[in-house]
Formats: sequence, structure tokens, C-alpha cells
Amino acid sequence: MNPVRRRRLLFVLLAVVVAGIATTLIAMALQRNVAYLYTPAEVLRGEAGESRFRLGGMVEKNSFKREPGSLVSHFGVTDGDAQLTVRYDKILPDLFREGQAVVATGSMQDGVFVATDVLAKHDEAYMPKEVADKMGKAHQKHDVQAAPAGSAN
Repeated sequence: MNPVRRRRLLFVLLAVVVAGIATTLIAMALQRNVAYLYTPAEVLRGEAGESRFRLGGMVEKNSFKREPGSLVSHFGVTDGDAQLTVRYDKILPDLFREGQAVVATGSMQDGVFVATDVLAKHDEAYMPKEVADKMGKAHQKHDVQAAPAGSAN
């Protein structure tokens, strides 16, 4: 084999190996940073098997409590079918309110969702599309399961 061809072949092989390694590293980084969105009912059914995920729903009315002398707060998030307690130890967004949409990122610890980030809705008419879709699907499943067999609607 000609030395020029050999050098070219080695260069091409090296480029393929470097591209493969770069692709693998990018895929691993993206996979580690992916956080899927679940509703409280899905979490309680055990569908959120990941260690880190996003929880979406509405902040339950009269559920907000703050530990005296600290930033630690507790509140309930509901999808209309189930409720999950959230613990957050940072400053809540200005738009955070009871009865409004919220998306929290974190993980489950001893039956409580421990949030690392909390995002609140933007205005009264807004609910994140992903949260609204998930809550709508959960209610459709619930309505179908609750209807007695053979009943005509």
C-alpha cells in the first residue's frame, strides 16, 4: 500500500473513532439531563421509575406551609385524581400561587417529592401544554374506568 494512502486511511479511521467517541459522550450527557414529566397519579402508580423527573399539576389550595425561620416550604400538587406533597428549600418564583399550575424538578424521598427547581405559570389562562395534556389523559382514563360496564352515555 502506498504511504500516502496509508496515511489517509489512518486519518479517516481516526476521524471515525473521534466522531464515535464524541457522539457517545453527547448521548450520555443528554440522557443524564433528561427529566420526564409525570402527574401525581402517575408517580403514585409507580410509573416514574427514574431517580430524577419533573412533576406537573396544580398547587392544591390551602396546602402551602413554610417551616418557621427558613426557606423550606411544603405544598401539595394535584392532577385532580391524586395529590403529592412537595418539599422545596429555595425561594419560590414570584408567580407561585395556590390553585395554579406548577412544574417541579426533583426526586422522591420517603414519599415526598423533593424539588430542586420550581417553575410557576405565566398568567391566569396558562398551563404548560405538557401538563394539560397529561392531566387530560389521566381524567379520560379515570372516566372510562369509572363508567359501569354496559352503560350507554
